[in-house]
Amino acid sequence: MAKSFDVRRQTGFTTMAMITFFALYLPIAVLVVFAFNAGENLSHWEGVSFRWFVKAAGNAQVIDASLRSLQIAVVAAIVATACATLAAIATTRTAPYRGQTAKYAFLNMPLMVPEIVTAVALLIFFSRVKIWTGYSGIGYLMLAHSAFCIPFAYLPIRARLESMDLTLERAAADLYATPVKAFRYITLPLLWPGVLAGFMLAFVISLDDVVITEFVKSGGQDTLPTYMLGQIRRSISPEVNAISTAFLVLSIAAVTAFFFINKKRA
Repeated sequence: MAKSFDVRRQTGFTTMAMITFFALYLPIAVLVVFAFNAGENLSHWEGVSFRWFVKAAGNAQVIDASLRSLQIAVVAAIVATACATLAAIATTRTAPYRGQTAKYAFLNMPLMVPEIVTAVALLIFFSRVKIWTGYSGIGYLMLAHSAFCIPFAYLPIRARLESMDLTLERAAADLYATPVKAFRYITLPLLWPGVLAGFMLAFVISLDDVVITEFVKSGGQDTLPTYMLGQIRRSISPEVNAISTAFLVLSIAAVTAFFFINKKRA
């Protein structure tokens, strides 16, 4: 009997996997280590110190950019998750119909189109809106991030819906539950892990976005990633390492929390 194909048993697979992980994570490890460097030299270790974390925490520009990033990310994640949930229900809780594949492609278009194209399109659109309305606040960044994050939230929510059995929802309908009540008491509790995954994915995507933010933002609307980019253009400081390390810790904490929440609900 012929053995089934297993990529893990192919010659050189383990070696290539180790090289890939090494190339991916070594720069991150170096960044984290030198965030605790006492000196200002990025290539010479001068002892352990938290001075750069303290300096970043006391930097008014860093605090302002961080709060703005969190504000935009939370709003964008909520809007994107709500829209993605409605879109996922509309494209999965129905019999197959003509044009359904085209809708899938349309919803996932921002994932396939280069981000710079989306950024330029949003720049042109919002520049016209700014002229018509005279408003140039942070709302444009929230709308731009929300639009860009919808397909990222849509994927896990749609995957969760496709794996859910329709039996309970049909039983609720047989018991005269309205579509809203069936969604509230049956679909949403079962869908919640997918919604949470979509929210967290949208939140992270929005939090570290640079390209769209650079094109859409007005003066004085720097987010933390664009602030860091501006600092690197001037001079590379260990303070940037400290901010990046804080970002990394936040991401790990979010993923860990999501893992334990899903494990508890399983």
